[in-house]
Amino acid sequence: MKTIDTYNFKNKRAIIRVDFNVPLNSQYEITDDTRIRAAMPTVQKILADGGSVILMSHLGRPKEGPEEKFSLVHLIPTLEEKLNLHVQFAPDCIGDQARQMAENLSSGEVLLLENLRFYKEEAKGNKEFAEKLAGLADVYVNDAFGTAHRAHASTTIIANFFPEEKLFGYVIQNELNSIDSVIGQSRKPFTAILGGAKVSSKITIIENLLSKVDNLIIGGGMTYTFVKAMGGSIGNSLVETDYIDTAKKVMEKAKEAGVKLLLPIDSVNGDAFDNDAKRETSSIDAVPENWLGMDIGDKTIELFCNTILNSSTILWNGPMGVFEMSNFQKGTFEIAQAITESTQNGAFSLVGGGDSVAAVNKFNMADKVSYVSTGGGALLEYIEGKELPGIKAIREK
Repeated sequence: MKTIDTYNFKNKRAIIRVDFNVPLNSQYEITDDTRIRAAMPTVQKILADGGSVILMSHLGRPKEGPEEKFSLVHLIPTLEEKLNLHVQFAPDCIGDQARQMAENLSSGEVLLLENLRFYKEEAKGNKEFAEKLAGLADVYVNDAFGTAHRAHASTTIIANFFPEEKLFGYVIQNELNSIDSVIGQSRKPFTAILGGAKVSSKITIIENLLSKVDNLIIGGGMTYTFVKAMGGSIGNSLVETDYIDTAKKVMEKAKEAGVKLLLPIDSVNGDAFDNDAKRETSSIDAVPENWLGMDIGDKTIELFCNTILNSSTILWNGPMGVFEMSNFQKGTFEIAQAITESTQNGAFSLVGGGDSVAAVNKFNMADKVSYVSTGGGALLEYIEGKELPGIKAIREK
C-alpha cells in the first residue's frame, strides 16, 4: 500500500478529506483549532513535494442546504495563518466553478471546498456525488480519522475512483499506529480508564478490552449503574436501570478473565447538578437521598493513580466526573496528571473521545501524553474491533 512518506506528489492535484469540524463562536471564530493543526503536516508534505491541495470537509450538521454558520469560509483566516499562504475558496464543493478552480491550481497552491454536508448526497454515500469530487484531483488522501467510521461519499465511496492513487494522510496513519500499539502490541501492565456518563455507550469496548487489559478503571456517571448492580445506594445519581444486569455480567467476566476491575470507593456529591451546589463526600455506595454523585473522591483518586503510575500502557476514554464544573473537576484533573507522570516515566498513553480530549486540552496536558486521538466514535469503533469503512476503502485493492 502506498504511504504518504513514499508517495511523490510532484505536479499532482491531491484531494484531501480532512476533519475540519471545529467549534465556532457567535462571531464565527474558531475556539479550538486542534483538528486543523493535526492536518497541517499532510498538507505541508504535499506542497513540499510540488503538488497542489484541494481540502474538503464537513462542518456541523446543516439541515437544509447551505447555512452561513456552517460555511467553511470562516476557516480561511486560520488556515492561511497556519500555512502562511493564500488559500482559495470554492463557494461550492462540486459544479463548474469548483472544477475550474481545481484545474487552474498550480503546484504549491491550496483550494478549500465549501461544506460537503450542504449536499444530502454526502452522508448518503452517493456514488455520483463522490465521482464529481473525485474528478477534481489526481490522487485521494483520507486524513479524517474522526469520520472514518462513516461510509460517506467523501470518506469511503470516493476511494473507488482512485484504485491505484489512494492513501492515508499523517493523521490517520498516526492514529492507526498509536491505537495498534495500544491494542495490538501493548506492554504490560495495560490499564484502560473508562469514564463518561453511560454504560450503554461503552459496553462493547469494555467487553473487547477485557481480553486485553490487566486493569480496567471505571469512573464518571456510569459508575453508579455498577454500584446499583452491587446493591448500593446512589441517591439521585445517573443510572441506567436497563444496564444493571449488563454491569453484573461485566464484573463476572472481569473476574473470569483475571482482570482487576477498579470502581470508585468514594463519591463527591452535590445537592443539585450545579457548580455552586452544596458538596459532601460519601462512600460510593451511600450517596444520600436527593444528592447526586458528581466526581470521584480522594480515596478513589489515590487508588486509581497508584494503578496508573504502575502501568506501561494506558488508554483513557471518558472523564471521572463533571469536569466542566470547576468544583467537580478534581478527579479528572488528578487522573490526567497521573497519566502524564506515567508517560514521563516511559508508559505509552493514548487519550481519546471528545470529553477526555477536552479535559487534557483544558488542563494543558495534551503534549504530555503519547497520543491524543482526534476521532471520537471512530476510535471507539476501532477499539471495539469493527472494520471502519473509511480505513477499509484505502486498504482494499
